[in-house]
Amino acid sequence: MELKQYSIVLVNLDPTVGSEIKKTRPCVILSPNEMNKFLKTIVVAPMTTNLKKYPTRIVVKHNGKTGMIAIDQIRTIDRTRILKRFDSLTKSEIAHCKSIMKETFVD
Repeated sequence: MELKQYSIVLVNLDPTVGSEIKKTRPCVILSPNEMNKFLKTIVVAPMTTNLKKYPTRIVVKHNGKTGMIAIDQIRTIDRTRILKRFDSLTKSEIAHCKSIMKETFVD
């Protein structure tokens, strides 16, 4: 399965600890294509249907549902956790995602 940056994939996130987002859910691939091609790990941000407004959450529509990408819950996973590939974020969703990541992680 080819894994590209900003694709939405179904990921089994369990087991988790504490307040980490858990269960099997859609996630957005954040790692660049060069890493995705050669490494056995992928950097993802889980999605949630909990629509509480946080500065690190991005509203997106996927599979007929409105949800949020949880930039505050980014994690590295082994690619064997990925069960299925869906579509990708739109250009405007990608731009918003980049903006929130920059605001969150770059001084």
